[in-house]
Amino acid sequence: MNTYEDAAVTTTFQRPPHEFVDKSGREITIRTPADRDALAAMYVEFDSSDRAQGLPPVGEDRIRDWLDVLDAGIEVVAVHGDHTVGHATLLDCGDGTHELTIFVHGDYQLSGIGSQLIQCLLGAGQRDSVDHVWLSVERSNHVAMNLYRKVGFETTSGSGLEHEMELEL
Repeated sequence: MNTYEDAAVTTTFQRPPHEFVDKSGREITIRTPADRDALAAMYVEFDSSDRAQGLPPVGEDRIRDWLDVLDAGIEVVAVHGDHTVGHATLLDCGDGTHELTIFVHGDYQLSGIGSQLIQCLLGAGQRDSVDHVWLSVERSNHVAMNLYRKVGFETTSGSGLEHEMELEL
């Protein structure tokens, strides 16, 4: 198993704002969040199958409290028309690492939005001098694990129900 010190990624990632057409032909813009109400509304609509590791929380008040915590990090959102359809963050862990979280609304999954969100989030991280990113993903979430590997993450721990993956920017 590799450690993050063994990995060297020289990729320069796309930075927000970024516009693209997803696999379903929808025009998507990735940018920094401007409308907290629209972001909260996206999470309120989440189905239980769209939640992972207890996130996002259930209930609008708990969602807003969680978003307040994420506000301290680097954030990007995916917007289609007037609707926020995806959200990704890098939260400073205080030890020189940043934890990545990403969520895409169920109606927009598997259309390339997650890939673009991660690319732009990592680009924003590079811009803000983030050096090391890690994440935790459920072992059964093969789509997400493949996406993370595609951008350069490597598995550093795979015990239990979750994998930890890391990337050196």
